[in-house]
This record gives sequence, C-alpha cells and structure tokens, in this order.
Amino acid sequence: MEKDKNEISKQKILKTATRLFGQKSFDGVSVREICKEANVNVSMISYYFGGKQELYNAILTNLVEKQTEFALSIVDIYGDPFKLSREVQIEVLHKLVNRFIDFFYSNVTGDIILFLVKAQQRPDFKMTTPAFEFLKKLLAAILHLEENSKELVFKTLTIISFINSPKIMQGLSLRQLRQEDFTEEDIKIIRNNLKNYLKMLIEESDND
Repeated sequence: MEKDKNEISKQKILKTATRLFGQKSFDGVSVREICKEANVNVSMISYYFGGKQELYNAILTNLVEKQTEFALSIVDIYGDPFKLSREVQIEVLHKLVNRFIDFFYSNVTGDIILFLVKAQQRPDFKMTTPAFEFLKKLLAAILHLEENSKELVFKTLTIISFINSPKIMQGLSLRQLRQEDFTEEDIKIIRNNLKNYLKMLIEESDND
C-alpha cells in the first residue's frame, strides 16, 4: 500500500515537472513550485530524485525507457541490422517505424513535446535513444550509406518528421483538419505517407 502511494506521488511529480519545465524552462521553475503544483511535500523531490537536475534527467530517462520498451516488443534494437538479409531488413524497418507511430500518438503528450522543445535549447542537451540509433543503422544497411554521413542523418530525421510533425505542429494541423484531435484515420494516412516515402528510398537505393 505504501509502495503504491509512493509511486503515485513520484508520477505526480514527474507529470507536473514535465508540464512546468515545458512551459517555463528548467531555470524558470523552482522545486517549491513543482511540489506545490503536484500537491506533495517539498522534500519529496529530494527523496525520490535527489534534486531538480536529477528530476529533469529522470523525465528524459523515463521517456527513453518507454520508447525502448515499445520498440523491443517487436524488434531487437540492440542487434546488428547489417547481419540481416535485405528482405528482413526492410520488414524490420516497416515494423519499427509503425511502432514509432504507435508510441508517439499513444504516449507523447503535448506537455512532453513542449518539454523536449525547451530541452533542445539547452547547451548540454545530448539526448538520443537506442531505438533512434538502431533506425539510423538499419537505414545505413538498407540504403548503402555511410553510418556517419549527413545524408543518412537527414534521411533518418525526415522519417521521424513524417511521424511527429503533425503532432508537434498540432495547432496548425488540427485547424487544417477542422477537428480537436487526431483520429485513427489520420494515423492511417501518416502510416501510408511514410510507407510510400520508404518505398521510394528503397527503390532509389536498388537503382544506384
């Protein structure tokens, strides 16, 4: 019972801190303000996380761990894609990007998006994820690109933008769609658009 209560308090702090850091930035929010908004004792951040910086890091770590768990449910992202047959590489690529879509539209809230936008403005921001790095390496194998090439980086980022741009630019997207949220039909369109883009990339690499 006590363990459940502690976990609830911890999640309330994480959720509140994500929102406030996204709205005001890391430097614009105090520990006291986070605890007041989360309705927990001011000592709880020190107890659960160690301090404000550690709480900030925990938000990033929590997001990476969730994405990694999501991806691992269908793909071994710690494996070497260069050892797979081309047929399997392409199959894994489609599975992985669809898993990215599932994760982004079911787990990434507006507060998390604002948090990440603010986080990227910090000079010490160095976040990457195992799933993203595997996607990049997988694309290198499929498209016959150097693993550290700019072309590979931009192709990987373009794939990610197919997935997250509609939600990152949610205000514009939903006004254009004349609706309040994304529907299953919208997500299906995103999947199809991305599928067509991947098909074009693969065909180009086959013709080179």
